[in-house]
Amino acid sequence: MFIQTEATPNPATLKFLPGRDVHPAGAIEFNDVQAASASPLATALFKVEGVRRVFFGSDFITVTKSAEVDWPHIKPSLLGAIMDTFLTGLPIVTASVALEPVSSAGSYIGDAAQIVREIEELLTTRVRPAVAQDGGDIDFDRFEPETGTVYLRLRGSCAGCPSSTITLKQGIENMLKHYVPEVLRVEQAL
Repeated sequence: MFIQTEATPNPATLKFLPGRDVHPAGAIEFNDVQAASASPLATALFKVEGVRRVFFGSDFITVTKSAEVDWPHIKPSLLGAIMDTFLTGLPIVTASVALEPVSSAGSYIGDAAQIVREIEELLTTRVRPAVAQDGGDIDFDRFEPETGTVYLRLRGSCAGCPSSTITLKQGIENMLKHYVPEVLRVEQAL
């Protein structure tokens, strides 16, 4: 089995491409060892010293490390954990975990519901594929019609990335404002 690795815009995160499906049912993120208990692979990755976050996309894995460790020191252990999981046939996920959220448009009424549907459609068709190439994902959090503000949650390599503010403001905000005039600004959800 050959596992490719790719750098991401976030220097603390590395993307692993095992050449197989990882979690086609939807992107999931493990922010700590406790959350990783739902996944033998995430558990194995968290056993490597310095791992801070694990993210599964449909066909990739991203691992975020602490600043105290260097990639050359932990990358072989991470590759070994990934390879062992796939070669032994262990399931990637064994317990129920939170997947991508379903549409939020139902929690809005009138024009706001239509605006949210448009925002979610743009995120799904234009933004998510681009951020997935960088090993991340983006989720709609909420829209505040009174201020025209969209709140988004960054995951995977995008979470904590030094360029995430630029991505939100210059990329996503400009696109949403262009296609959905009611959107006046985009902020990161906390």
